[in-house]
Amino acid sequence: MQEISMLDSLAFRRNQRVKIMSYTQPRNKIMRKFLCFLAAVSFSAMLVACKPADDAASTFGTDITGADFASDFNLTDHTGEPKRLEDFKGKVVALFFGFTHCPDVCPTTMADLAAAMRLMGPASDQVQVLFVTVDPERDTPDVLAKFVPHFDARFIGLTGTPEQIDATAKVFKIFYAKQETPGQSGYTLDHSAGIYVYDKTGKIRLYLKYGQKPTEIAHDLSRLL
Repeated sequence: MQEISMLDSLAFRRNQRVKIMSYTQPRNKIMRKFLCFLAAVSFSAMLVACKPADDAASTFGTDITGADFASDFNLTDHTGEPKRLEDFKGKVVALFFGFTHCPDVCPTTMADLAAAMRLMGPASDQVQVLFVTVDPERDTPDVLAKFVPHFDARFIGLTGTPEQIDATAKVFKIFYAKQETPGQSGYTLDHSAGIYVYDKTGKIRLYLKYGQKPTEIAHDLSRLL
């Protein structure tokens, strides 16, 4: 009886080991799979963290790449030479609409663009700032020649006939309207106040709203060099 009891005991222990191994092995497999999953997630997160941000996500201005407007103009610069947008290919172009008698928005924007150019240093030679007047009656080439280069000698003023300016404003989706005050001579103009930015191939890329800081303008222009 004692010998049978010992055999029964050994058999019982073997059965218990088999049960324990059968139970443990699936748990180990699950744990290994879980650890592999965590490693894969961590590696993917590392790859995402190392991926550089794209241009659109790292600019202060609004990305309007591929816009079907603001494509070209046919105007005259402040030296009397005819100019089109394509004439400035090879440079990043910042284009602003305004008028020389503007009391605040226009001189402020031009001053901010000039400050941005100074912040960019020698790289600013790869940028062309264009000022398109919405007041062709008063902003002749001679008037623009005194106003525009005052902010930076490299800046170019553009004008044309009233019909040319009107056609250009429509292509660029620019609003402008003459405002006269009863009992006073002269007039002022309400107009859109943003900056269009083009890359070196002449493609429109960014829209900078009025009030963008010079540091932000310099940053965005530098991204396109």
